[in-house]
Amino acid sequence: MPADMNDYFKKKKPSGSNNGNNKGNGNNGGGLKMNNTGGGGGNTPLSKAMPWLITLGVIAFAFISFKPFTIINSGEVGIKVNTGKFEQTPLHAGLHFFIPVLQKIIPVNTRIRLITYSDLSTGELGDDYRGFEGGLRRNPAITVLDKRGLTVNIDLAVQYRLKAESAPATIEKWGSSWEEKIINSKVREVVRDVVGQYTAEQLPEMRNQIAAAIEVKVKESVDMLPNKPVILTSVELRTINLPPKIKDQIERVQIAKQDVTIAEQQKERSKQEALTKAEIAKGEAERNRIEAQGEADKIRIEAEEQAKANKLISQSLTAQLIELEQIKTQGKFNEALKVNRNAQIFLTPGGAVPNIWVDSKSKSNNSKTETENIVSRMETPQNGN
Repeated sequence: MPADMNDYFKKKKPSGSNNGNNKGNGNNGGGLKMNNTGGGGGNTPLSKAMPWLITLGVIAFAFISFKPFTIINSGEVGIKVNTGKFEQTPLHAGLHFFIPVLQKIIPVNTRIRLITYSDLSTGELGDDYRGFEGGLRRNPAITVLDKRGLTVNIDLAVQYRLKAESAPATIEKWGSSWEEKIINSKVREVVRDVVGQYTAEQLPEMRNQIAAAIEVKVKESVDMLPNKPVILTSVELRTINLPPKIKDQIERVQIAKQDVTIAEQQKERSKQEALTKAEIAKGEAERNRIEAQGEADKIRIEAEEQAKANKLISQSLTAQLIELEQIKTQGKFNEALKVNRNAQIFLTPGGAVPNIWVDSKSKSNNSKTETENIVSRMETPQNGN
């Protein structure tokens, strides 16, 4: 060790501790060794790693503070902005990094959204999933003038979604208020144009046609925009709110129509009842006619059959047969006269077989001559036979 160093340590060493040169030299040597060890304490592993730990801490603090990443969820797309310029390729669901200060990523909701136009008070609309924008919006009912200038309020519900492929260009052109500029303005314009063609009284009757016309024209108006930034799902007409006077007038007209309908129904019912009774009477008359016709046909058939029988009988009669019958009848007369001399016999004119009638109660003063004359007349052949 150099002499100047030994002198330095000798001066630092306490006086009571110097027992001799050799021993002092030895202590000095030991003291030099200890000083060398103490002086090398700055070169330990911890002291060497300290700068790196500080650097990592700074980086972690900066990473947490600036957050140079974002997560895009399903149903969303990310729009990366490089120093104020929008990249036209959207970022899909997943983890994406960017350079703080120079870049940023804007998440945009591409789910189906709903915008309502109504004066009815409901709960809070929207979702807190992202916080950047909700999925539901509520606007006041659309006030329009009908064909005569009366005020009418229209309640609508429109479902739509942002087109994911053109989302960067849409946000770049229309901004974050694209719904107001695209959907709201087009819907109000179309509703005023369509409803203004009708009177307030016609609106309830033409509801279906009006709803269809509004949906078609809103879709056409939105689809005409460059790149079709929005896809419309449906446009639903919910309520047509008419002025109170028009409502009362329509109600009176409806009541009158119902009364007319009821009267027509009663008239139709009476007509049906009359027709039913007429059909029943017609059926009765037809039944009587058929019965009478049947009875007449029966009589006619019996008469025809009797005529046929009489014709057959007349054809079978001969002079000899008639004479034989007369002889038989005359024999019966003679037998009757034997029993009752007071019998009165009536002969059929023209020489036919006589009818005999025996009157047992005739007067007893009838003369025998009259009876004999009658008998003699019967015995005489008639008509030259």
